[in-house]
Amino acid sequence: MSKAEYRKIQRKVTVIGHKNPDTDSICSAIAYADIKNRVSHSHKYIPGRAGEISSETRFVLDYFGVPDPEYVGDVSTQVRDMEIRMTPGVPASMTIGRAWDLMNETNAVTLPVTENNKVVGLVTKGDIARTFMDMDNTHFLSDSRTRFGDIAETVKAEIVTGDPEKIFDHGKVLVGAAVPDRMKAVVDEGDLVILVDRGENHSAALEKKAACLIICLGAHASRETVEEAKAIGAVIMETDLDTYSVTREINKSVPLRAIMITEDINSFKLDDYTDKIRSVMASTRHRAFPVVDSKGDYVGTVSRRNLLGIKKRQLILVDHNEKSQAVDNIDEGEILEIIDHHRLGTLQTLQPIYFINQPVGCTATILYQMYVEKGLDIPKEIAGLLVGAIISDTLMFRSPTCTLQDKMAAGALALIAEINIEEFAEAMFRAGSDLRNKSPEEIFFQDYKKFTISGYTFGVGQISSMDKQELDVIKSSIEPVLEKELNKTDISMAFFLLTNIKTSSSEILFAGDRASDVIRSAYPGLEAEDGCVNVPGLLSRKKQLIPAFMTAINYM
Repeated sequence: MSKAEYRKIQRKVTVIGHKNPDTDSICSAIAYADIKNRVSHSHKYIPGRAGEISSETRFVLDYFGVPDPEYVGDVSTQVRDMEIRMTPGVPASMTIGRAWDLMNETNAVTLPVTENNKVVGLVTKGDIARTFMDMDNTHFLSDSRTRFGDIAETVKAEIVTGDPEKIFDHGKVLVGAAVPDRMKAVVDEGDLVILVDRGENHSAALEKKAACLIICLGAHASRETVEEAKAIGAVIMETDLDTYSVTREINKSVPLRAIMITEDINSFKLDDYTDKIRSVMASTRHRAFPVVDSKGDYVGTVSRRNLLGIKKRQLILVDHNEKSQAVDNIDEGEILEIIDHHRLGTLQTLQPIYFINQPVGCTATILYQMYVEKGLDIPKEIAGLLVGAIISDTLMFRSPTCTLQDKMAAGALALIAEINIEEFAEAMFRAGSDLRNKSPEEIFFQDYKKFTISGYTFGVGQISSMDKQELDVIKSSIEPVLEKELNKTDISMAFFLLTNIKTSSSEILFAGDRASDVIRSAYPGLEAEDGCVNVPGLLSRKKQLIPAFMTAINYM
């Protein structure tokens, strides 16, 4: 097996962080996919993202020239996750006989009919069988506008005279076995007559202006007969088959366009979710359905059997283990691993998995340790992503979540990435707080997470800046968004942290019936006015805010 073939059969695993991804979530997904691809050859690991990339993360990716991870908004199984059968698309001009043979060769029961790689019809074995079972029309061949060349190929004949591209477009099919006078009484102009070696019958059929003569049993038309046919533009073909075999086979020369289904064709796109196609499959008599790509080009077919045998999308989660923060329909996926540095959340798995959870300030720190433990060289661009993530998550080591391991990892990574931490951090934070071209909603959801504690579901967003004036401008635009978020989602409270990196403090904006109670209980003695409160020393949502809220809510 070639390397290309091996890569083709590798199953894809998506390494992905949480919704509204921050720099750690994006960069850790990229780095862990790199680690897995270098130590494992059974799967292809692809970094993913469950949301838009923030300005801060964009700065880091662009600085080190790393492409964006692919967007994954939902991990429900899609048509692309099914075993797609590469059944060939066939032209509408293909004969029924050739289509039947192709079906037998490929074990297909349905053939998509394509034109310019677009599906224009469907033909099933059942359609072909019904066509022959219901055959009682002697004009079927001409009604179907069958090409004489296809007729000759089907009955294994050689065209002696006449144009093979000519269409048999009117007249009936009959066997000329009677004496000439009686035969002339039933032959009409444009008919196709099946004959043997009686020359007088050949002449009689041409005298009535038959469109085509098929001469059987290896007999040949005389020179005079050929000249008569040329004079009226008739086709003569000769075959070794007997008349019975010709009459049995000839209708197989009909083109598929005559019997194919052209209306209400159910085709699926690669990105269609399987839960949406299930009902269509159940209510349609076809066993196979065409699959098309985003441009509408035919790809292959899927069947009900493929749907039953579909495999769940395989995932590795980084920087989260809360169901509310995970990509949509996480229960539809198969979680293989979790690499995180947060509290234990609400995700459940059907079987034991590889789970690393360390009390450090950043998932990127854990990945740095993995590179070292596995003896892997860290590429310069990956080192840059990881140090950027650590700086971001620890607010350049000011956050109470920051540990000695984070500082040591950042220092080592900065050397590999060839950057000055202070200069890089200042440029990164400046880029992250440059929100001039963003709407209030974009700012609000840039780093937004949901939490469920003791039956209460609430959302917490956060923005960090080194510029107080910029935070004041953001505050005025964010306040209306809090109420909108309450009205359109299932949360009961909404909070937003405006974190000033220079002063190591945060102003909390809040909304919701019990939000003020949570604030008062979590931070007793602080004055909350007009839906906001300033909390000195508050930098970390994970280590400071959420634990305080958990305690407050448990006592409500």
